[in-house]
Amino acid sequence: MQKELADRELLDWLAAEVEANLTRHIAAAAEWQPHDYVPWDDGRNFEFLGGTDWEPGQSELSEVSKLALTVSVLVADNLPSYHREIGMYLRTGAWWRWVGRWTAEENRHEILIRNYLMVTRAVDPIGLERMRMAHMTESFRRPAMHLIDVLATCAFEELAAAVRHRNTAATADNPIVASIAERLAADDELQAVFFANIVAAALDVVPDQAVRAIADRVADFHVPVVKLADGTTSDEVLAAAGIYNSADEPALVFGPLLEQWKIFTRTDFSEVGEKARAELAHLRP
Repeated sequence: MQKELADRELLDWLAAEVEANLTRHIAAAAEWQPHDYVPWDDGRNFEFLGGTDWEPGQSELSEVSKLALTVSVLVADNLPSYHREIGMYLRTGAWWRWVGRWTAEENRHEILIRNYLMVTRAVDPIGLERMRMAHMTESFRRPAMHLIDVLATCAFEELAAAVRHRNTAATADNPIVASIAERLAADDELQAVFFANIVAAALDVVPDQAVRAIADRVADFHVPVVKLADGTTSDEVLAAAGIYNSADEPALVFGPLLEQWKIFTRTDFSEVGEKARAELAHLRP
């Protein structure tokens, strides 16, 4: 059986890899501005400032596009909770600089989507604000996890978000919505690469420990779920609309990352690692 490393030891072992990937990520990330995607000429005051309040006929988006953007803004708006959870583990050196960069990128997503929804009157602003308050009050919680578990979960979540945004772009009935979704998907994919690369480095340092974490996180993975005003949940509605379906995760989320990590071809697992790999066998292509 291989030796396991404590989270504090792994933070040190992987720090150079984090620094290198942070540098790579910043160099690869396109510079873009959220205000460029908002059709500001479409905006007008609401009744509070002497204008007209929202009514359903003002929206020009399909129900699918409205839902997809609403879910995206709520997930991104709950960023302080995600930041807190990840920051518990990564509050040191290059790790913490990555958390700051990732947080800024995710916050930019929220700014863009919410501005677009408000300016175009695509959704009920009062309903969205009430949903946002409820979602933020409930906040984000996940069971305590070790470092590699956190990294694997984030890799899965970012790749899943990219799938959701690519599908939103493909089904959008509005060219601006499509361009917004494509822009967010590109960011999600780069973020997924960062987390996946650090998991790959962990596999080289502690292969048994890392594959065990990966198998555990595959077993309990689920994307963030938003409760909607009509009592349904975002995962149900998005699946029906063809935006995101958990049934597709083996092919679109788990499979690509397991292949990148060479889970089924590695030769450095001991009995412990082999047991974890066996639990992933159903995902083997």
